[in-house]
Amino acid sequence: MTTPPAPDNDPATQAAALPTADPAPLGPDDFDALDGDLDAMRETDEEIPQWEFCEGFMAALVCSRRPVPTEEYWPVLLGDGFVAAQHMEFVWRWKRRWREIEQGLDADVQSLDDDRTWQPEVLDTRGAIASLPEDERTDIEGEEIPSFAQVWALGFMYAVENWPEDWAAPRDKEAAQMLDEALHSIVALTEDDTAKPTLSMFSEDGPPSVSQQRLDDFGEAIWAVYDLRQLWKSMGPKVETIRKEATPGRNDLCPCGSGKKFKKCHGA
Repeated sequence: MTTPPAPDNDPATQAAALPTADPAPLGPDDFDALDGDLDAMRETDEEIPQWEFCEGFMAALVCSRRPVPTEEYWPVLLGDGFVAAQHMEFVWRWKRRWREIEQGLDADVQSLDDDRTWQPEVLDTRGAIASLPEDERTDIEGEEIPSFAQVWALGFMYAVENWPEDWAAPRDKEAAQMLDEALHSIVALTEDDTAKPTLSMFSEDGPPSVSQQRLDDFGEAIWAVYDLRQLWKSMGPKVETIRKEATPGRNDLCPCGSGKKFKKCHGA
């Protein structure tokens, strides 16, 4: 049995910690395992999110202007009680998915139909419920069911809102506009899909649960993430301005409060 690599605390080495050969993309069993890990964590912390939320959160971290250290983002996403060393398989799959997102966003793709295109792992929960037998659907009536990709978008924006300085508009007007338009496309998915459903993303022959407008917005959001990745990669991390305190003149009073002139006190 292959032992997953031990987790580290350096976000810059998340991909480097993986084997040299690219591992196979995460499959249904991997995402089921991630869901199972989160369910287990939820037994002691009901605030633990679903994987779709984590997926959006991760995409924002991959795009962030500054590499956010794991010790910063684990508590924000999974609570102060999360200890990476106690969830090695979860972290191992997290790193693999992180690598997949990076590779997809860095690929030179011109169409969403390209096999190399990054595709978020999102759910059509309404479609899944609509496909249930009628007697099972009655148990869920009255509950608020998220729209297609809504939870993913909420996870993405949750990361943006928790590190506002890293997502602040740059001074360059074109870059600032690019940032604003990209985030606007993602924010659109945080809203409810109120248009007429015309198709199901849950199954090809399932009852309609997603509007064409929602599907178009989803495509725009994917391109928006590509834009954000390229924007921050091209600009690099913020350079902090170093402000030097003004030095008092030789005949000014010394700032230490002695009452003497600076030249006869600390400036001597």
